[in-house]
Amino acid sequence: MTLPQLTGLASLVALDHPELVAPPVAAALSRWPGAERIAVVEIDPEHADTAAMSAAYDLPMTAGANCVLVAGKREGEERVAACLVRADTRADVNHTVKRLLDVRKPSFLPLERAVAESGMEYGGITPVGLPAGWRLLVDARVPEMDLAIIGSGLRRSKLLVPGDLFGQAPGAEVVEGLAG
Repeated sequence: MTLPQLTGLASLVALDHPELVAPPVAAALSRWPGAERIAVVEIDPEHADTAAMSAAYDLPMTAGANCVLVAGKREGEERVAACLVRADTRADVNHTVKRLLDVRKPSFLPLERAVAESGMEYGGITPVGLPAGWRLLVDARVPEMDLAIIGSGLRRSKLLVPGDLFGQAPGAEVVEGLAG
């Protein structure tokens, strides 16, 4: 098995380096079939945001995937979802996510709450290791990616995930048209 690589960065087997990922991410990786194919790379935390990383490491935006957290209510019940979309697209929160969550008005989870409840750092939030009860919506284009660069739960590293693994991620719902 060949581990995913990025030019100029040392790829390590993510399962073997829990110190490079947030604790909930390490726990989730240990339960994810195929996780031995996932690499972790250390980066400058100043380049954790997708656009900054793409510029600093000369990567196309199409190589990254972003995770946004969305919540809404219906009849007093809150519904939360993580939406994983290619970095060159945006989650269709006002139509597709609203319909899938069956809520009146979806909105992005406030930063402080996203960090506190996920156990991850801002700029490193990832769909791997999210709290139980949160849905994982994956745009259908993500599993088609050869390699998706996503957060590790920490700003100082990124996960390199073969795209096909997202179709098999625990709890993942692959959605056509999640992003535009």
